[in-house]
Amino acid sequence: MVDPLRFRGEISRLAPCEPFPASDTGGEMAATTTHPEVRSLAAVSRLTDKHGRAITDLRVSVTDRCNYKCVYCRTGTEGAQYAELPIADYLRMVRVFVALGIEKVRLTGGEPLLRKGLIGMISELAQMRTAFATEGTKLSPGMGQRLDIALTTNGHLLEDLAQPLKDAGLNRITVSMDAIDHNKFARITRVPDSFNRVLAGVRAAKRVGLDPVKVNCVLLRGFNEDQIVEFAKFSRDEGVIVRFIEFMPLEEDRVWTPEVVVRLEEILTALNTFQPVVPLAANTASETALRYTFQDGLGEIGIIAPVSHPFCGHCSRVRLTSDGKLRTCLFSQADHDLYGVLRRGGEDADLAEFIRRTVDRKEARHHIGEPDFLKPSRSMVHIGG
Repeated sequence: MVDPLRFRGEISRLAPCEPFPASDTGGEMAATTTHPEVRSLAAVSRLTDKHGRAITDLRVSVTDRCNYKCVYCRTGTEGAQYAELPIADYLRMVRVFVALGIEKVRLTGGEPLLRKGLIGMISELAQMRTAFATEGTKLSPGMGQRLDIALTTNGHLLEDLAQPLKDAGLNRITVSMDAIDHNKFARITRVPDSFNRVLAGVRAAKRVGLDPVKVNCVLLRGFNEDQIVEFAKFSRDEGVIVRFIEFMPLEEDRVWTPEVVVRLEEILTALNTFQPVVPLAANTASETALRYTFQDGLGEIGIIAPVSHPFCGHCSRVRLTSDGKLRTCLFSQADHDLYGVLRRGGEDADLAEFIRRTVDRKEARHHIGEPDFLKPSRSMVHIGG
């Protein structure tokens, strides 16, 4: 059995942020606006929070809609609750983020493959260049690297879209897949024959070169923890990275309890019954998953353990919801209305100032398992994974 613990660093508590004024959203036909100021935004310092963490990763939800109703995520009775913005407005906000130091953009939902205009959005993102070197040095306009563009999907529509996504400039893809057993998978998603659709999507993504293909499995005790070894075999057979995720208190109907969480040590114990696992080095300091392979080097497993082993000390992420709210943590108690600045006629410099002020107040860490823990103001599906 390997030791799962790694140094994550200590970081002080920070009170939850206060909300900024809310706003409604605009129509789908809003035009793209690229203000001249966006070029000069790269002249300012790289985006960091008050704890000294560089913010390099942006997750953008492009829709609150989903074609699955996974039992741990949605109630099954509620649909989309938040609006979608014009693709042009997402792109304008992302351009400002990139000028401030964002290097990686992950498109999420809901289910992002439902969103009209997604392929065009990825094509536009593929034209953007980073504004800072890895160590934080400002670069001349156009001299940076291409963005790392990723997408998280349930995979139901992926088979037909994998090649267009790749051609548009998508680099990587993550597919949510919570069981290998066909019947169990259908019970989780509440969609008949869903497993075969998702499996075809995973294989199509591999075929067109959206590497590495990652498969995310959220584990719930008494529900699908019997699939751990099956997923280990799946990683080896299909040539994908399987990542197990501890169940977090982000579900729509608020049924989370600590007892439901299948923790990192238990996952490793199950994997070791199949074949001894060996730790792998992290790709980056801010990587969320602890990485493992098997003794023979075939297959890769990641374990994302925010409940038992928080990794907040190296967090580099912020999120933009489908209705244009900036969230500094999955467990934030408030949204910050970036789109409201745009809707009221703000220039790119105004958007940048709003982003800086908000990120400066980014929470030090979440408080899952502590007496004063409060569940976030939105569930996961309404934030963007």
